[in-house]
Amino acid sequence: MSVTPQTEFDRIKRQITIFTEIGKTLTASLTVNEVLEKILYKVAELFNPENWSLLLVDEERQELYFEIVVGAFKHTEKLKDIRLKIGEGVAGWVAKTGMPLSVPSVDKEPRFTRKVDRATAFSTESIVCIPLKIRNKVLGVIELVNKKDISLQHPYDFEILTTVADYAAIALENARNYEQVRRLTITDDTTGLYNARYLHEVLQMEIDRAHQSGTNCSVIFFDLDNFKRVNDTHGHLVGSRLLGEVGRLIADSLHGDHCGARYGGDEFVVIMRDTSKEQAVAYCTALRDTLNAHSFLAPEGLNIRITASFGIATFPNDADTKCKVLHIADERMYKVKDSSKNGIACA
Repeated sequence: MSVTPQTEFDRIKRQITIFTEIGKTLTASLTVNEVLEKILYKVAELFNPENWSLLLVDEERQELYFEIVVGAFKHTEKLKDIRLKIGEGVAGWVAKTGMPLSVPSVDKEPRFTRKVDRATAFSTESIVCIPLKIRNKVLGVIELVNKKDISLQHPYDFEILTTVADYAAIALENARNYEQVRRLTITDDTTGLYNARYLHEVLQMEIDRAHQSGTNCSVIFFDLDNFKRVNDTHGHLVGSRLLGEVGRLIADSLHGDHCGARYGGDEFVVIMRDTSKEQAVAYCTALRDTLNAHSFLAPEGLNIRITASFGIATFPNDADTKCKVLHIADERMYKVKDSSKNGIACA
């Protein structure tokens, strides 16, 4: 069938409109998921599949997982637990090869797997799967499911989908790079916790939040007892590895919206949102018990034991500003350190 000049003009006009809108989305101040959703909703608007999804590559486990799912799945909550090995199913094959794949009928496709259908009570009939690639590296795949009249044999459709996938890959890579740079600027290298600079930002945000919501914010300030002895006996490299182990213990102990930071040297701070003083004491007691029971650097045969002195202050009961709360918790900690050590003191 011949293509009229008007049809070709309309095709080019629509293509320019789509790419312009996607370009604006990429420059918008949005999270990566918001950017990807906006881009992929444009795909759904154009091709109207029964459902579509974005699967991302977990490089460490060499698996695909569902990041965004839109459409007719009845049990989408089950998808978060489904993973496909690279090479498994149509999506896994596309992720492995970096090549797009059009499957008009899954019944005739040996690479198709029913794993997702069985979990979601969905019936897949056809799939178009496009890789998200940047510098020949596959970051994920886009799947359009049950769009019967689409085929990669149509150059226009293929061009649109490939270009959208390229845009999505750029958005994803940029967001990940930004997040990595941001993480480096707020994280302490030794412990993996927040650094002192970011601690002050987080504490101010939590104080403001507690003030607006009329809730509590508790701060725990603690210092390792006799840590200098570790450095003097085993050296500073061992001391740094021990601090890293302390950081992991703190991170493992935190739940919900609580966060931990290395304040400096062997001093640490834990910020606890919506937490009363009594709750902070209970957490502190558990953390102290964990530190006391832990044998540090055991794989290296050192089996170092360490204790800590803790101070607790709560906003707004004990102080009405960030600096005052932190100062009081610090002051309480030194009261313990200058007496019995390995204890807890409250404002």
